Amino acid sequence: MGFFERNRKGLADRGIDPQRLPPGQYLTERFPVLHVGEIPAYAPGEWSLAIEGLVDNPFTLTLDQLKELPAVTPTFDIHCVTKWSKFDTTWTGVRVRDLFERAGVQRKAKYVMEHAEFGYTTNISLADITTDDAIVAYAYEGEEIEQVHGGPVRIVVPHLYFWKSAKWVRRLELRDTDSAGFWERNGYNMHGDPFKEQRHTGDG
Repeated sequence: MGFFERNRKGLADRGIDPQRLPPGQYLTERFPVLHVGEIPAYAPGEWSLAIEGLVDNPFTLTLDQLKELPAVTPTFDIHCVTKWSKFDTTWTGVRVRDLFERAGVQRKAKYVMEHAEFGYTTNISLADITTDDAIVAYAYEGEEIEQVHGGPVRIVVPHLYFWKSAKWVRRLELRDTDSAGFWERNGYNMHGDPFKEQRHTGDG
């Protein structure tokens, strides 16, 4: 029996439904660190988030302003395209759809480009980033998000591979056309559904 089979069997032995684990994934208790480029450091008050593009009322929030908005604290599983999954993670943040409602999304907007530090981008559909669990997160397990995991603020969209949840996010751009982001231009799937194993271009 191979590693992935043993890992999946271990879930059943612990009374955990192995169907929670997408195909080709293994469960880990760790939180592996993977990212492109350096880890940014922010001076107090330096971080901000802009909501722009096809919206009627573009705006920019500071971290303090983001934390003043109504927040949610969902718990969900996350899945990385590098094949690890982590169950029952808890995050706190503001639903993306609440920010978009404030901005006034125009009817022709169907996609969002997440812009992060150092020019990193990832594309996502408007439908995928406005689910109940899709949030602009500023806390993980009740604590500030560590810088290595995207702090002070990252996107979290748990039903897609985690590269679609940009670390160190700075802008959300509403668009009427889809366009590949950084990893998508380098062979990753445009959608990224872990249960369909949409890892690479042409998968699923």
